[in-house]
Amino acid sequence: MSATPPVSAGVLLKHRAFLFFLLSRSLSRFSSQIAAVAIGWQIYDLTGSAFALGMVGLVQFLPTALLVFVAGHAADRYERKRVVQLCQLAEALTALYLAVSTWYGAVGEVQIFVATFVLGIAGAFESPTTAALLPLIAPEGSLQRATAVSSGAAQIATITGPALGGFAYAIAPHFAYGIMVLFWIFGMVFTGVIRPRPQAIAKAADDDIYAGVRFIRSNPAILGTISLDLFAVLLGGVTALLPIYARDILQTGPMGLGILRAAPAVGALLMTMVLARHAINRRVGLRMFQAVIVFGIATVVFALSHWMWLSVLSLAILGAADTISVVIRFSLVQLATPDEMRGRVGAVNFLFINASNQLGQFESGLTAALFGAMPAAVLGGVGTIAIALLWMKLFPSLRKVERLE
Repeated sequence: MSATPPVSAGVLLKHRAFLFFLLSRSLSRFSSQIAAVAIGWQIYDLTGSAFALGMVGLVQFLPTALLVFVAGHAADRYERKRVVQLCQLAEALTALYLAVSTWYGAVGEVQIFVATFVLGIAGAFESPTTAALLPLIAPEGSLQRATAVSSGAAQIATITGPALGGFAYAIAPHFAYGIMVLFWIFGMVFTGVIRPRPQAIAKAADDDIYAGVRFIRSNPAILGTISLDLFAVLLGGVTALLPIYARDILQTGPMGLGILRAAPAVGALLMTMVLARHAINRRVGLRMFQAVIVFGIATVVFALSHWMWLSVLSLAILGAADTISVVIRFSLVQLATPDEMRGRVGAVNFLFINASNQLGQFESGLTAALFGAMPAAVLGGVGTIAIALLWMKLFPSLRKVERLE
């Protein structure tokens, strides 16, 4: 049987279902990034506490930890695009609550934490379901390139989202939340018109909610991949400290915070443009470890920087390195997982990796409260490098992975 010919990025963008998927995912990412700026700045304005900033990450992480298996089960038992739509509706309503309560001056620390918890619940279901939906949309043989293009589109939203969030918050906090409402509503509409290939629904006799855990444990390469990213992001989560760096170290305001939050996405977008044209075809395991080490080095440089240009540059390099890891990890996991289990495996993957951003935010806020922002960020970067070197020894089969497909 002849191999399926590669699909170019241009052909992917002409694929109707994939295009609507990109629009929906980008709008959701756009809203999430605006929320990160608005909620982070507002909670720091209200409390002036690094620990409170860290608590935002913990509150977002808890729903994922509690609902990971239920979310994966839902993605495998129900129509995935409907699950995503319900999540986007819940997120839009939560943003509307924040907009109205902020407009009337009735928002406080508790209300923000409650809204953040609800957004965490929706994200716990939306992320693994979206990941499991992509293989049903991407043309055959194009998953790695589709992942790169999808990541690039999301990074465009990640670049403009924080900048717009900082600008809108500077005008009025409720204005930023109002934009989030509109984007999540439009995302829900685009999700509704996606026409994916038929989904392999898990049957009642084969819907064990813990099947994803057993599958990952039986595959050392996958286990090593997602656990590496868990600990690397957990230790290197400097984004939680950006409000402190923006206001107290770099002496900038909400717009500066938006630029700092957008910088990793700029680097990520440039890297996805490269990966969309040139897929990683050899020594992919080693490339992932190298990318994580670069991520840690860039974190240390950012931590020590007192210059805005150097801080932005190091964050951009950090984002580019992280994108290599994301593309390799996602492609490796999705290609090795049967469709009827992708939701459950994706949910565990989300818990280990995506949610580690929120837990890393808590860790960074806690260590910053104890030792100061700069020492906390330096320790995180050094820890990330150490984890990458240790994992190369613990998971030699992952280091030796040559190709993804």
